[in-house]
Amino acid sequence: MGRFKDYSYEQTVFLPINFNKQILPGIFEYTLHNLIDEKIDLSLFYDRVHNDETGAPAYDPAILLKIILFAYSRSIITSRTIARLCVENVICMALSADTSPHYTTIADFISTNSKEIIDLFTRILSVCYTQNIIGKNMFAIDGCKISSNCSKEWSGTKKELLEKAGKIEKACSYLVKNIKKQTRINIIRVRKQKKRNQ
Repeated sequence: MGRFKDYSYEQTVFLPINFNKQILPGIFEYTLHNLIDEKIDLSLFYDRVHNDETGAPAYDPAILLKIILFAYSRSIITSRTIARLCVENVICMALSADTSPHYTTIADFISTNSKEIIDLFTRILSVCYTQNIIGKNMFAIDGCKISSNCSKEWSGTKKELLEKAGKIEKACSYLVKNIKKQTRINIIRVRKQKKRNQ
């Protein structure tokens, strides 16, 4: 019989991870992180949080936006899967500063702010195209492929550019609509399960 390398599932490994070093320049996640932290006015989201005197601390809207838009960029649309990303995916952990919002928090944030999220995602994708960050491959938003040839795609008349931006916005709207639908299905499923367990 052949010989094999030793292995053990009982071993423990310490993996030191610096979250800042996971979000490198030149990738979508870096642009997402920087735009949300430094360029985009999020006061609209902050104004909706009213727990100054009472209530538990809320998740920072910047964190929720980063993880949601990161998930969207990977065609991940269910709040449960997005929540799981926060504990299983190192880049998502880095974007969320190792917070783990519950899927109901994510679903509520999406349903409350869907129009703003669509607008924001469209703006971020547009910046990524102009900076040639989404390139070399096709970038898909829930099956809607967008060409990666930025220099060709983002040149032309103002009318053509507005049409291209409109296509991105339409794809983002479609994505959020599917998320809302999936969230409603999940809520109904959870309610049915609770009734069965009573």
